[in-house]
Amino acid sequence: MSNMPSKAEILHWISDNPTLTSKREIAKAFGIKGAARIDLKRILRELEDEGHLQKRKKTYRDPDRLPPVSVLQVSGQTDDGELLAKPLEWQGEGVEPVVLVMPRASDPALGQGDRILARLQEVKAEAHHYEARLIRRIGANPRKVLGIFRTGEEGGRIVPIDKGFDKEWQVGRDATGGARDGELVEAEQAGPKGRLGLPRARVLDRLGDPSAPKAVSLIAIHQHGIPDEFPDDVIAEADAMSPAGPKGREDLRELPLITIDPWDARDHDDAVYAHADDDPENVDGHVIWVAIADVAHHVRPGSALDAEARRRGNSTYFPDRVVPMLPDRLSGDLCSLHDGVERACLAVRMQIDAQGEKIGHRFVRGLMRSHASLTYQQVQAAADGDPDAACAPLLDAVIHPLYAAHAALRTARHNRQPLDLDLPERKVVLSDEGKVLSVNFAERLDAHRLIEEFMVLANVAAAETLTARKSPLLFRVHEEPTPEKLDNLREVAEAAGLVLAKGQVLRTAHLNALLAAAQDTDHAEVINMSTLRAMTQAYYAPQNFGHFGLSLRSYAHFTSPIRRYADLIVHRALISAHGWGEDGLSAAEVENLDATAQHISETERRSMVAERDTNDRYLAAFLSERVGESFTGKISGVTKFGVFVRLDETGADGLVPIRSLGREFFHFDREAGTLMGADTGLTLKLGQRVTVKLAEAAPVSGGIALELVSIEGESIPKGGRGTGRGAPPRRKEAQAKRKAAKTKRKVARKRG
Repeated sequence: MSNMPSKAEILHWISDNPTLTSKREIAKAFGIKGAARIDLKRILRELEDEGHLQKRKKTYRDPDRLPPVSVLQVSGQTDDGELLAKPLEWQGEGVEPVVLVMPRASDPALGQGDRILARLQEVKAEAHHYEARLIRRIGANPRKVLGIFRTGEEGGRIVPIDKGFDKEWQVGRDATGGARDGELVEAEQAGPKGRLGLPRARVLDRLGDPSAPKAVSLIAIHQHGIPDEFPDDVIAEADAMSPAGPKGREDLRELPLITIDPWDARDHDDAVYAHADDDPENVDGHVIWVAIADVAHHVRPGSALDAEARRRGNSTYFPDRVVPMLPDRLSGDLCSLHDGVERACLAVRMQIDAQGEKIGHRFVRGLMRSHASLTYQQVQAAADGDPDAACAPLLDAVIHPLYAAHAALRTARHNRQPLDLDLPERKVVLSDEGKVLSVNFAERLDAHRLIEEFMVLANVAAAETLTARKSPLLFRVHEEPTPEKLDNLREVAEAAGLVLAKGQVLRTAHLNALLAAAQDTDHAEVINMSTLRAMTQAYYAPQNFGHFGLSLRSYAHFTSPIRRYADLIVHRALISAHGWGEDGLSAAEVENLDATAQHISETERRSMVAERDTNDRYLAAFLSERVGESFTGKISGVTKFGVFVRLDETGADGLVPIRSLGREFFHFDREAGTLMGADTGLTLKLGQRVTVKLAEAAPVSGGIALELVSIEGESIPKGGRGTGRGAPPRRKEAQAKRKAAKTKRKVARKRG
């Protein structure tokens, strides 16, 4: 019972966290486990009996406050015609609160007596206590669709842009919302299927011309529900901010820190400097400084800025725009380490030996002044002997020492053996009008690797410091592959004549040996892709399970608090652990770390999918003018409905539908990852070089359809269905091949 919270602490938690109030969530927040939960249940029952709490289904809440999502009934109108509603679940002792319904233009008409589910925000107005936004009428949970509106005699129809929707939606005359032909709209299901068997829909929002310049990223933002407008109170908080002063900070302004970023960087949140270590006990060692913008000074726990940053979780990057985690006043100004401007920072000084191993580090809260804002290309050219006017004065004192320190870190990296995948990054280049000019593979320079290694080292230092000080934090976790995924990778390797050892503890060095064996062979790309697919998804957690891909025991994200909420949590943890101020981790944040970790892991995945979908749409737009042309590529995926081919020229993935391969039946072998024709014996598998013809490119959905022309330089045979009894000779041969392949795999598994 020593760790059991008081009644006041429980009431405070429920007040601060109205959406996390089940008994299980309360127990998790206070670390209550096992038999102690019986005592928690007793305390909650006592609070309920005393009238402090009301049990609502499986959650508890303050009976004198409405939950953030409530059932309401429209009760009438104000003199100005605004809708009023009353809560149907009010159990408080005070005056029943008045709720003002704030309808959007796309909301259905509501009348007195209608019951609705609404999201509430408590306000301090004279005539009402809450404002409500409609979620839906009670009794309906309509599906939503994003698509192109097409006018018709009876209203219109919506052609979905999502590749997962295969049916159009009917729209009645009274449900078009004023949408025009060809506009992008968001709609929801508005009733049962119509006479043509198509779902009926009502237009909620008109989003404009889908083919307009730069509309592609807007589609992704809307489709994936990424918040892209800051509330007024968030902007007001940001606009009221002023630069931090030197009080309580170490003066780093004379340290020649520089920023190195892409040429089109929107923000500068990290700066670096290195020099030879003058410690006589560290011969040929180096000192590395990494300074990061002090976002925690400006974004305080419990503020509107903090709530919005957590809601977004991270910035989302598209070829034409960024949806930032923080308003521009912070991300582009006060928290951006601009050249020649004093900025608050959290910095780490790290000592490494001649082999690149970290032998010591310390964190400071400082005030810095960037001595130059450079690009990767500038720095690389200077290191290669061609400095420009900005780099020349920094060459000997700054740039050469950075590369010397990086050379030592490369040795440590080689010894550590992090996973070494060769996966070129695709870059979509747009004109000012939003048209795709080219699709290139981003150049990979030593300057990129230098910054990456410095940031990894700083992230490790943050995790080690907080662990040593027993401070709560969020780790960046990457678990090792599952046995099933490793078996699949092993089979792909065996099919390529390569070996992935079995029966030992898997290390990244084993995977790197496989990747090295495949390098410069026809199997290099498929082995790289298959290795990537074998990996688990990285995520955030308050518990440390290590980082498999980087081959590190302890890892956290510290270096990008402008664009990742996880890094802001780590900054606050460092502030609390060092006693640097009142803007560290709050008690509520510590209690809520599990929920925060899960939430920001989900927002990260949401952004990744939105960014991928946007690139797919831009690639489809780029290729749409080349329908009918032939392209070379490799099979990058095999499914029961066809094969995916990655095109050499652009890196775009297109589908060869199984129906386009001829009239024969194709057998899908999931274990082997193959499709085999029953008549011809044609076998399609990962990594095969193919020539395809572009059949269709749909910019709105991002879909690319291909036709197979040849495999490994040979034209594909066209199969037909046999009509005689029994299987034709080719089919028998194919069946025999499949059986032999399965037997071979079984034997291999037994031997393994």
